[in-house]
Amino acid sequence: MNSLFKALNDQTRRQIVELLKDKDMNAGEISDHFHISKPSISHHLDILKRADLITSVKKGQFIQYSLNTSILEDLLSWILTLKK
Repeated sequence: MNSLFKALNDQTRRQIVELLKDKDMNAGEISDHFHISKPSISHHLDILKRADLITSVKKGQFIQYSLNTSILEDLLSWILTLKK
């Protein structure tokens, strides 16, 4: 769970999660929404993948990234258990 919170602790990664909420995208499409280098976007995507927040599938020469909604459901369920 620590990697999940670490991943969500960065504004750029939260914005990537928001983008993937609407549709699956490749790294180039994601980087078009930011004013940072493509290697930086790749680094953020790697952190999100390690936290299990996103998944990736190779499609031709591109890697398609998707939001892993099951991990978000697990997180939300855990947060709700904290409510008294």
